Parts: sequence; structure tokens; C-alpha cells
Amino acid sequence: MSLWLMSIILLATGLAAGFLSSVAGLASLVSYPVLLMLGLPPVSANVTNTAALIFTGAGSSIASLRELHHVRKTALNVTIYALIGGVVGSFLLVIAPAKTFERVVPFLVFGAGVLMLWSQFRHTVPKKAENPHHLEIMILKNIAILLVGVYIGYFGASAGMIMLSILIVTLNATFGEINAIKNFAAFMTNILSLIIYAFTTKVYWWMVIPLGIGMFVGGYMGPVVIRHVPVKPLRIIISFAAFGLAAYLFYTAYY
Repeated sequence: MSLWLMSIILLATGLAAGFLSSVAGLASLVSYPVLLMLGLPPVSANVTNTAALIFTGAGSSIASLRELHHVRKTALNVTIYALIGGVVGSFLLVIAPAKTFERVVPFLVFGAGVLMLWSQFRHTVPKKAENPHHLEIMILKNIAILLVGVYIGYFGASAGMIMLSILIVTLNATFGEINAIKNFAAFMTNILSLIIYAFTTKVYWWMVIPLGIGMFVGGYMGPVVIRHVPVKPLRIIISFAAFGLAAYLFYTAYY
């Protein structure tokens, strides 16, 4: 396959993956399988995908500045816990095979889809009402985000979907604000993970450029689209997309 054709494939893949990542955290539905198809080993495909996802994070964060301004403190808190986890996960990747998490991923993604679907029917607590379990929920949320950060640094596929589901269940904010927090936290964690990857494993940098350009454009488009579509149908669509992705990942991990 010629270099030009591969670049065009990567650019188109980046557009689709960037949009899906910024809207639902589902970049791996597109980009990871394409990198494998182009002949990259699993670990290199994972870290090359992480490098390109930084462009998605940049595009979606720029497009989400309005939402991030309203939830600055929460976004910072989520990002700090995700970064701590990201450091741990990145070093785990160096000493343990990615196959370990690869077999767990389908169940995590399926659980994220269930959380997303359940969030449509749960009873929400009004913003000004006292929640007697606030401290317990906050602790569990922080632990869950820390673990997602470990996962981002270690393997990363569908981490955005998992984090989005956790934040929807634990935060009292609009979908646009929650999505912006997810995008920014994943963006910062991917940057930190990539710094560690650059010294510990092989990144196919020439592939990152066309893939990253597409992801930047797709990532910028996502938050803009979210402002103009109904939230409930979007969450339901994302939930069923997660079930489909979980089935695909289960098949590739076990067969």
C-alpha cells in the first residue's frame, strides 16, 4: 500500500474517530482496528492511537471552552485523579502485556453502556437538595476516575466511554459539561502517558500526523454537534454503540 493511500485512510479514520471520541469516547471503535489492519503490533497501535488522540483532546477542549468555564473546579479535580492513574497505567504497560487488560476491556465497555442506559431512568437529586450519601459518592467517583486513568495509561481503548458513564452517574451537570470534562481529562492524561511512552515503547510518529489532523477536526466538531442535538436519544444511541463495541472487543480478545 502506498504512503499516500495510507495517509488518506488515516486522515479519514481520524475524522471519524475524533468525532466519536469527543461525543462518546468511542474512538477505538474506528482508529484502533484500522491501525491493526495497517500492520501495527497491538501495543504500538495502542500508543500510536494515544498520540493521535491528543489532537482530538485539543480540538474538543477548544470547542468546549464555554462548558469548561462553568465547571472549572470539577474538571480540575477529575483531571488530577485521571493523571495520577495515567502515570501508574503507563508504567504498567512497560512491565505487563497489554493482553491482560485486553481481556477485561469488553466487560468494562459493556458495564459503561449499562451505566449510560441506567442513567436515563434513575431518579436525579435536585441541585439544591441535600444528598446524605454525598461523601461516599464523591470518594467512589474519585476512585473510579483514578482507575480509568490507570486504564488510559495502560491500554486506553474505550476509556472515554467508561469515564463518560461514570461522570453521568456521579455528577449533577449537563451532558455538554460532563462531556467537556471527560474530553479535557482524557486529553491531559493522554499527553502525560505519551511522554512516558516516548521513552519506553515504539510510537509510529509518521502515522500520528495524518491521523492526528483528522482527529483534531473531528474532535472540534463533536462538542459543537452536542449543543444542537437532543441529549436523551444521544445517550441511548451511545449505550447501544457501547454494547456493539463490547461484543466486537470480546470477539477479538477471546477468538
